[in-house]
Amino acid sequence: MELHQILSRVDHTLLAQGATWEQIREICDEGMKYRTASVCIPASYVRAAKEYVGDRLAVCTVIGFPNGYSTTAVKVYEAEDAVANGANEIDMVINIGWVKDRRWDDLLAEIRAVKAACGERILKVIIETCLLTDEEKVRMCRIVSDSGADYIKTSTGFAGGGATREDVALFAAHVAPHVKIKAAGGIGSLADAEDFIKLGASRLGTSRVVRIVKNADTGRNDS
Repeated sequence: MELHQILSRVDHTLLAQGATWEQIREICDEGMKYRTASVCIPASYVRAAKEYVGDRLAVCTVIGFPNGYSTTAVKVYEAEDAVANGANEIDMVINIGWVKDRRWDDLLAEIRAVKAACGERILKVIIETCLLTDEEKVRMCRIVSDSGADYIKTSTGFAGGGATREDVALFAAHVAPHVKIKAAGGIGSLADAEDFIKLGASRLGTSRVVRIVKNADTGRNDS
């Protein structure tokens, strides 16, 4: 697979709690240089980042992040605020407790409400696969498929586990054809990235892929 094909699927990500504007601006520069799908950044930086990149790069942010247990009203407000600030894409975290309680209708209603708040913007639904059983993952594939969301996403990267090849393959087998897949968390090499794409991922949430390419451009080894 050509390098540009991998980079065009990358949501170049910086969601560390201590992220600074200087760091956000740097990943925006990298995203524009390497033509990534987007940069995925904290909501507090969306307006500044969108003013900085204009139409040269999509800006993605997260809501209900990373735990997912905010109320639906809060998640809807977060989505509306992100859109008002210029976000092109929204990644939301579901309520994991509701999965464990089998509150399927509430999960569907919440995703639909957030999607309505996003309007024409892309919505990706993070189900945090490392905390779910396979049965729960399959059920969430159905719910996301019925919700109007654009993507199902594996992980936040903050719950002790990231994307696995098995989970991406499971998604590919159970989501509706109109739902795309985002693998996120733990994608540490170009080989990993290519594997996830071949398994069905249309997006990759990672900071390491661009770092590897950048270090190769400057003649350094990634460490």
